[in-house]
Amino acid sequence: MNKDKLREEIGDLAFDITQNNSTERPFTGEYYDFFEKGIYVDIVGGEVLFSSEDKFYSPCGWPAFSKPISESSVTYLHDTSYGMRRTEVRSKEADSHLGHVFDENLDNETGLRYCINSAALRFIPFEDMEKEGYGDYLHLFK
Repeated sequence: MNKDKLREEIGDLAFDITQNNSTERPFTGEYYDFFEKGIYVDIVGGEVLFSSEDKFYSPCGWPAFSKPISESSVTYLHDTSYGMRRTEVRSKEADSHLGHVFDENLDNETGLRYCINSAALRFIPFEDMEKEGYGDYLHLFK
């Protein structure tokens, strides 16, 4: 898909985040304080990334997850932008910039905080997963 068509399809903010490594302002994203049951997919390619089962509240200002559904769905890059040392998280298939992961020894299964931009994600509610083509992931929920 060409860049102009992609920008038109996903919007300016999502385009700038996923394609230009931008970030949304903290506490402004649609999914920051959102805890419904379902999965989060890459807004660009629809690749399954995160589950609400692994989402937790964090005062960081962005949606926080303890892990991706599958390590094979993300890639990691060393990021030294803005004078910081961080690990960037990207979707594997569409190569979308998603956010960053931090090793903070948190009290969760992994000790990690995946700090992800809402605008890089599309939420699929649990009750819509089957009809949206994500029925293979229903087993993630109790």
